[in-house]
Amino acid sequence: MLRRKAKGPKTHKPYPAQQHSSHRSPTPAGSVGAAPATRSRRRARGDAQVPAELILRPEVKAAMLQREKAAPHEIVLVTGFEPFDGEKTNPSWEICRQLGSEIAGVRVETCLVPCEFRRAIAVVAAAIERVHPTFVVCLGQAGGRQRLGVERVAINVDDARIPDNAGAQPVDEFIAANGPPAYFASLPVKAMAIAMRAAGVPTEVSNSAGTFVCNHLMYGVLHYLTESGHRARAGFIHVPFSEQQVHDKPNTPSMAMATMVRGVRAAVVAAHEHRHDIKAAEGALD
Repeated sequence: MLRRKAKGPKTHKPYPAQQHSSHRSPTPAGSVGAAPATRSRRRARGDAQVPAELILRPEVKAAMLQREKAAPHEIVLVTGFEPFDGEKTNPSWEICRQLGSEIAGVRVETCLVPCEFRRAIAVVAAAIERVHPTFVVCLGQAGGRQRLGVERVAINVDDARIPDNAGAQPVDEFIAANGPPAYFASLPVKAMAIAMRAAGVPTEVSNSAGTFVCNHLMYGVLHYLTESGHRARAGFIHVPFSEQQVHDKPNTPSMAMATMVRGVRAAVVAAHEHRHDIKAAEGALD
């Protein structure tokens, strides 16, 4: 007489997804589902199901990984002004055009700023919302200066000696009626100045950004970042006349465009590397 062999205890319980059911989840529209045979093998092995829409083709995944590897981790927004006061060019914008798209792994975005009170702030604020920079470096022309000047402070006043490009000439007016008297740059001004000099570019820490549109923009950007909650750091660099601007201005200081570009690139690297400023004497007696 043949005896039926006793069944041993079950050692495996199916995943809930493996239990028999007459219901199947529909494949999302526009997605590519796995082949039926592949799904069958997965069910047979007891593997967890992976939604088809999350499965990337190998070439797409490779391209994404390559972009992530190449993408800079930070973005700097560098702004420059249009020409003003009868000049045909403005070195601050010409520098922006020559910076390139990346500096030391930092992606560079640029913005041309109108030399107009109020509108200058609005244009840069819109650029900040568009590119979400890690830090902002605004550039402006200071004809008559001999060095690049990394500005330490912006004051809450417009006092225009000449009209802006729209004809406005505010005198003794607040930039922000309820704003603080001044803002200090949130970039490491001393580290930037030292790095710029190390690159062979005459540079100083400046304690006055003036009372024209440059100071207006520096104060306005720092105020906007503070009030809007953006975490970006910001500051301002004044640049001298370019050499081509002084052909008809005897005995007026100027600087080669290539030198100014080198200085600004060094400043960007220093701002990227230093979250906090270094302690060094950069004061002036006058």
